[in-house]
Amino acid sequence: MLREMPSRGGCKPGTAAVNAQLTGTMQSEILARQAGTSDEIFSKPGPAVFNHQVLEITMHPVYEKIQALDITLPALAVPAAAYVPFVQTGSLIFISGHIAKKDGKAWVGQLGKTMGTDEGKLAARSIAIDLLGTLHAALQAQGKDLGSVKRIVKVMSLVNSTADFTEQHLVTNGCSELLGAVFGPAGAHARSAFGVAQIPMGACVEIEMIVEVS
Repeated sequence: MLREMPSRGGCKPGTAAVNAQLTGTMQSEILARQAGTSDEIFSKPGPAVFNHQVLEITMHPVYEKIQALDITLPALAVPAAAYVPFVQTGSLIFISGHIAKKDGKAWVGQLGKTMGTDEGKLAARSIAIDLLGTLHAALQAQGKDLGSVKRIVKVMSLVNSTADFTEQHLVTNGCSELLGAVFGPAGAHARSAFGVAQIPMGACVEIEMIVEVS
């Protein structure tokens, strides 16, 4: 989505009005502006102004839900090792594992020892937000957005937990429930949740995701 800019064409919000037909070059400019250079990706609609021509951006319902949940999608994170954040093959996007973060750092903890299920669930929810940010960036690279998501196919969750902790599935619900809230029926997915002895940087949870797009 684009940053809000003062309208110069008197267009009503939510419409798609253009004072003159957009050229291929201007469409490229719009995509470049969507990519942005700030630290955050904004999901608020607003008019885009190029060469005195005004285009009102209509917000897709997915972004309306994200906004209603008071979520700001983060920018694409730099991988911490020798891998890429996502790979697309055909209509499937495979998103690499994202660790839970708190205040910009790894959310350190072990379920059953230093953390309870409820806190772990919050950590998993925070990962879902980061996964959505990466998915948004992957789609924007193609000139698309989260409205192109056909189905969240699968989520795999690794929970840093003690040998006797058995609620990894409940921790992972923090991610699954948010995906369902954002995408509705398309957010229902297959899932695996595992308890592991440790996660990079001591993080409490790591989650990866597979998504089908149009």
